[in-house]
Amino acid sequence: MITPAIDLQTTLDHLTIPSSLYTIVDTEEKSLRCTACGHNCLIKNGRRGICQVRFNQDGQLRVPYGYVGALQCDPVEKKPFFHVAPGTNAFSFGMLGCNLHCSYCQNWDISQTLKDDDAGREPLTIKADQLVDLAQQYRARSVTSTYNEPLITTEWAVDIFKLARQAGLYTLYVSSGNATQDVIDYLHPHLTGYKVDLKSMRDKPYRQLGAVLAHVLDTIKMVYAAGIWLEVLTLVVPGFNDSEAELRDAAEYIAGISPDIPWHVTAFHPDYKMMEPPPTTTAKLIRACEIGAEAGLHYVYAGNIPGRLGSWEDTRCPTCQTTLIRRTGYRILENRLAATDGKCPQCQTMLPGIWH
Repeated sequence: MITPAIDLQTTLDHLTIPSSLYTIVDTEEKSLRCTACGHNCLIKNGRRGICQVRFNQDGQLRVPYGYVGALQCDPVEKKPFFHVAPGTNAFSFGMLGCNLHCSYCQNWDISQTLKDDDAGREPLTIKADQLVDLAQQYRARSVTSTYNEPLITTEWAVDIFKLARQAGLYTLYVSSGNATQDVIDYLHPHLTGYKVDLKSMRDKPYRQLGAVLAHVLDTIKMVYAAGIWLEVLTLVVPGFNDSEAELRDAAEYIAGISPDIPWHVTAFHPDYKMMEPPPTTTAKLIRACEIGAEAGLHYVYAGNIPGRLGSWEDTRCPTCQTTLIRRTGYRILENRLAATDGKCPQCQTMLPGIWH
């Protein structure tokens, strides 16, 4: 077992490959700019990016590769993707490190590796084809990069996704959305769906988490423009982002890009360094859903309080309001879209998504 932080850092540094997601800044000084995420870190020779796992070695960008920090088979609804093969499993993998430092992170033990002395776990080495083979053994319908921030390990994800696509699997990203056009272009040929965490509609709180609001809003636009299936999630945190004005701003922004983008509002519970706010109430989540519907969004979902959110866990036809998929938490109770490949059997409206 690896215990000292310096040993873990050395181990992770060996589990790397050269990347092309950078631009050269100064040839003589061997400095470069990483373009894998919105930080666009200027990394001098021998130094690291904000994520701590991408680093400059003699003018070459080295990036994580060939291991996982977490591996699990989950319902795709847990990601959450509600419009991608409902009722199927997503074979999920994560690495170590993150480009943010959210004080309420539920996966802080892997995301804050090399930033927090209490975080980090021994990496499990694995090959891309072995991971895809495992996904098939578990009868998963998709392979998902999640748990930590996938943008900072994009090169590893893409090599997995290439093989997953050949095996007929969908490929998914669960991300903070602090991206760049370069990385979206790099991912585009290999990615089926992208879930963006829209954590706030105010720049100051975003900077407290380690990102810039404008970058995330731009990512939502870029992913949608690229034709990658997009769903957006907001974790509703009491006292942080739960005012009606802010929730309305989020809903209106998403609806302004497309009313067909699903918006998930989920309940906060105390974790990591944010133990003071109480858990989000059912009433607050339901009100957030109502705000999303008032803003014109066709598909608004509430999560993390299964069985107490009424019809806000379900998928309804935006034209005739027929309930087409009934859910409780991550369980599908009824799916009327599977047989019709997304067409409402009542009024023939085609619902956007990947239903087969």
